[in-house]
Amino acid sequence: QVQLVESGGGLAQTGGSLRLSCAASGRIFSNYSMGWFRQAPGKEREFVAAIRWSSGSAYYADSVKARFTISRDNAKNTEYLQMNSLKPEDTAVYYCAATRRGLVVAESYDYWGQGTQVTVSS
Repeated sequence: QVQLVESGGGLAQTGGSLRLSCAASGRIFSNYSMGWFRQAPGKEREFVAAIRWSSGSAYYADSVKARFTISRDNAKNTEYLQMNSLKPEDTAVYYCAATRRGLVVAESYDYWGQGTQVTVSS
């Protein structure tokens, strides 16, 4: 069974940093592109970042560009989201996901983690 398990969420102050991790079951990781989405209370789930499995190319939402960095370690079947210069508007539940199709649209993703809460205090 495919599983994605996020960790690393928590509370940070404005301007602080957090690193999220997503551990994936081995069978899917090497053939899937990985992404991060987030959902704040009362808002729709939105794309944050993605990394293509074949080239390692990274893509970011404009709202996090230059502050967040997505990466993956294929040997550990893990992807990461390094979040710097955090803002209160970054507060949300963050989800990792795996896709063999598009990178930006949530409906393109086949597998999802359970989510991890990130709260940024002002």
